[in-house]
Amino acid sequence: MSPTSPDLGPFLHAITDPARRRILQALKEKGGNSLGKDTGLCACDIEERVKLSQPTVSHHMRILVKAGLVEVKRQGHWQWYRRNQKLISEMTRGLKGQL
Repeated sequence: MSPTSPDLGPFLHAITDPARRRILQALKEKGGNSLGKDTGLCACDIEERVKLSQPTVSHHMRILVKAGLVEVKRQGHWQWYRRNQKLISEMTRGLKGQL
């Protein structure tokens, strides 16, 4: 691995779980959230779309945020999540370059 190659470890760990891949896919879809925004989802929207309990979604979101694949913003009592598309694209290119 070259010194400029991205660290793929956290990225690969985050995407190994099928539930986290479903969450990333749900975050990719436009509209359809409970707050009427064009992009991103609150935790309750994610729970509904991927059919997982709140504690399970929270667990997966912590891993995705720690890996940098998802950005979180607090709005009042809500956690608002959206994909970090720039990092996802960078990691995908890095993976392709190493295979």
